[in-house]
Amino acid sequence: MKRIFSIFVLCLCSLALWAGGQAKYVFYFIGDGMGVNQVNLAQTYLAALEGRIGIQPLCFTSFPNAALVTTYSATNGVTDSAAAGTALSTGSKTKNGALGMKADGKTPLQSIARQAAAHGAAVGVSTSVSVDHATPAAFYAQQAARSSYHAIGTDLVRAGFDFYAGSDFLQPTTKEGGENLYEQCQKAGYVIARGYEDFQSQQKKAKKLLLLQTEEASAKDRSSLPYAIDRTDDALTLSQITQAGIDFLSQKSKKGFFLMVEGGKIDWACHSNDAATAIHEILDMDKAVSIAFDFLKKHPEETLIVVTADHETGGLVMGRGPYELHSDLLQHQRMSVEAYAAHLKELQKQHGDSLSWDTVKQDLAENWGLGKEVKLSEKQEKRLENAFRSMKEGSSTDHKTLYASISALADAARATLAECALIGWQSGGHSNGYVPVFAVGVGAEKFHGQMDNTEIPLRIAEAAGWE
Repeated sequence: MKRIFSIFVLCLCSLALWAGGQAKYVFYFIGDGMGVNQVNLAQTYLAALEGRIGIQPLCFTSFPNAALVTTYSATNGVTDSAAAGTALSTGSKTKNGALGMKADGKTPLQSIARQAAAHGAAVGVSTSVSVDHATPAAFYAQQAARSSYHAIGTDLVRAGFDFYAGSDFLQPTTKEGGENLYEQCQKAGYVIARGYEDFQSQQKKAKKLLLLQTEEASAKDRSSLPYAIDRTDDALTLSQITQAGIDFLSQKSKKGFFLMVEGGKIDWACHSNDAATAIHEILDMDKAVSIAFDFLKKHPEETLIVVTADHETGGLVMGRGPYELHSDLLQHQRMSVEAYAAHLKELQKQHGDSLSWDTVKQDLAENWGLGKEVKLSEKQEKRLENAFRSMKEGSSTDHKTLYASISALADAARATLAECALIGWQSGGHSNGYVPVFAVGVGAEKFHGQMDNTEIPLRIAEAAGWE
């Protein structure tokens, strides 16, 4: 309630200033895979933790302007992240798989990030996944195929923006050899910081900066930062990336800055139909939005914050028949389904052939609440036991998602908790469901009603005077 009141007062005090003004500082948050139901589930979950039916607003859902957004691509009723990212960055539809290019795969498009740079603003592109992934790449790359990771990394260097951040590069080298992407970045004048502490020590001497997670973290998984639900204290976070972007870009140009921040793993969790993990990712991105909002409160007449998504993932629904919802049960999940699959492998190594159903049953209770806080039917418990037997016999088949391979028992735990919480999923892919857009600050009134995703960067450019 305090947050809502703060936004309300800020809106009243700044209304006259916003009318006719231009945004000097622009924040563009993109929750990958974050449809309206994902946002609603996060708010419903927070209310359920308080023991009530309803919602607990997030920072960004409290913004005074909102709209529903269509997401289809130029060639498909259901978009992929490359085409959606291109629409959100350039204002043009393209075919699935293309980045910063028209559907012909040949004609380059200009992104709002390039427009901002052309008008003298400092520019940052950041994400919780790899810096060469589809959404961030759509703001600087011009490639016919989103899978051309090394070429995309070369485009990152060529674009020459002031600040990039993410986990790492997916393909820093090629089989043919030559300069790797780190060498290319350094040759182009970038300081490469590994982790937030390293950023803090190096930012003052850097003219351009690339912020990545530590080399130790990349050795474990270079593709992304850890899920919020799995995160340890030493991991780089989206909030740190956002603060780093603000601190660095604020010093680079008197004409302000443009900072894109992607919550990339909302999508990954939804591809795995992992509701609890998706909620934690949304709440984690909301913390990053709160940092931008704190900046807006200091510069209310010069700042615009826009929060949206590229598409919905999973076909999430809240309700499976009974007119009930038990999202509070999701609090008993202690780790992502992917992390739990790895945990089960370690459990097998530790116990070997002596691993028993009683041991695994206790483990499911500790890490998922299954059979403990989450009451199970006889059928549900039998399903889990059968998955355990198959795992021990070596006859089970992993469930493969877009970004992970999950053991049958881990997936059964996930599905059982979702069933008890009365949360359903339609698929492991994207859908054509509406996504939301929320806005506050200079030009926020441009975001209302129903919009297409191509309209969002055009209205941001209009608000900032970058047309």
